[in-house]
Amino acid sequence: MRELSGSQDGFGGDLRFGETGPGAGLRGADKICATIADKSLPGAGSKTWRAFLSAAAGEDGNQVNAIDRIGEGPWYDRLGRLVASNKAELVNERPRGADGAIGDDLPNEDGVPNHQPDPSQDEVDNHDTMTGSDAQGRLFGATATCNDWTSASGDRASGKPRVGHSWPRNFGGGGGVGGINMAHWISAHEAPGCAPSVNLVDAGGPAPGANGVGSGGGYGGIYCFALTP
Repeated sequence: MRELSGSQDGFGGDLRFGETGPGAGLRGADKICATIADKSLPGAGSKTWRAFLSAAAGEDGNQVNAIDRIGEGPWYDRLGRLVASNKAELVNERPRGADGAIGDDLPNEDGVPNHQPDPSQDEVDNHDTMTGSDAQGRLFGATATCNDWTSASGDRASGKPRVGHSWPRNFGGGGGVGGINMAHWISAHEAPGCAPSVNLVDAGGPAPGANGVGSGGGYGGIYCFALTP
């Protein structure tokens, strides 16, 4: 995603990607998904892609829930491995029924485990993934979406985006610390803010005063789903 933004710090919470008007954040995020898919597998971008993001107001001004944007399944990763067959399987702490190789480390657009994208290098602390959603994939709250994915400001007015964990932060398959569910792929906690930021080193949490989407471990990543396998 950092390649697309033209900045080493990524997009932050502003995912408009050239889109304007009502719903621009969601449309732009969908366009980012299609662009990344095409870079990974030429032609894949022609599918209809949806970012797994909720918003307080979409194009029609109504609330948008991430779980309602992505079709009914099944969904597979880049290498054809099952992520979930349907929404009932998908909306769990980890996708139920997922291929054993990916359930606890949801892969990137190349089918590579997100926690260690380069097997020749050390693991990276990139677990935080923006969703703006609760554990059922529905809007977590109006302040959890970086002004509906149009703001890259770290100030209080932009809120704090709700994030899930692409891999269980404690690898314990459950539990939590201080109200944080370390394992939930959709809804674990709030990131410190909406500013662009990248942090791929385990520092035990964001530093005092941090205000970026990646400050807790990540780079402001998003989940992308195609409406057709």
